Amino acid sequence: MLESLIFSLNSTMPLFFLMLLGYLLHRRQFLTDDFVAMANKFVFHVALPVQLFRDLATMDVRASFDGPYVLFCAAVTTASILVIWGLARLFLKDKHIVGEFVQASYRSSAAILGAAFIQNIYGTSGLSGLMILGSVPLYNIFAVVILTLESPSQDARSGMREKLVKSLKGIVTNPILLGIAAGFAWSLLRLPMPAMANKTLSSLAGMTSPLALLAIGAGFKGRAALGYLKPTAVATVIKLILLPAIFLPVAVRLGFVDQKLVALMVMLGSVTTPAGYVMAKQMGHEGTLTGSVCVTTTFFSALTLTFWVFWARSRGYIV
Repeated sequence: MLESLIFSLNSTMPLFFLMLLGYLLHRRQFLTDDFVAMANKFVFHVALPVQLFRDLATMDVRASFDGPYVLFCAAVTTASILVIWGLARLFLKDKHIVGEFVQASYRSSAAILGAAFIQNIYGTSGLSGLMILGSVPLYNIFAVVILTLESPSQDARSGMREKLVKSLKGIVTNPILLGIAAGFAWSLLRLPMPAMANKTLSSLAGMTSPLALLAIGAGFKGRAALGYLKPTAVATVIKLILLPAIFLPVAVRLGFVDQKLVALMVMLGSVTTPAGYVMAKQMGHEGTLTGSVCVTTTFFSALTLTFWVFWARSRGYIV
């Protein structure tokens, strides 16, 4: 039992400490808001796609690809979104925040945190690409649909078709998905990876996790958590506790363990992605609720992810 607890803390706390360091450095003005913006942009457009490309290109995708696992990720993502959306429309008194509440409750930082979390435990993030493939496109598609239909602005509703087309175009040109696709293609074609290129890519990929985590910590906005306390608390519980509690046992029964189970932990129970705040603001929403959930999930995920890793480790589901 003690060994499992130590393993869990070693898996999660280094990530939290890097985020805390970023927060403290930002408070001391060593890291600026411009740094946060540029670091997030660099990780999203360069470092993370390179890391996912390298991890996939250097593994045997034909032997590792798991169609049922990708379909499971997609099915769980779709079911979670639709159920949360239906319940939010029924029970939320303030209908203006339905769109933000739904997105904040389901949309994880699957790409950046998923790669960092799995790499921290296993030393490689290759299988996070399978989870991303099954969830991230649906995150974006549903976010546009829900934020458009639930927008407090009538003008935002009127251009739904144009927004959907723009969103689909963004998915096709998403650098993370392009990195995954290129890595799959490289592996499927069994192309060799020259040593010089591999070392260069390794250096870039090695920047992904620490830079992303520092940026998340530096961008932490504590005051935002003071707004919309009740819906923030409910969304946080859904994001960090309810979704993993429902679907992780199902995943284990279907035989998804080790890296695949850890990737699902991130997909189901990790930090609400800050990108959701940007999208909400751009689509006519206030953004306060989304920002608050980003703050609370960032703080409490260090505890809840530790619990889920401990739960899986103590039962032998991850090694």
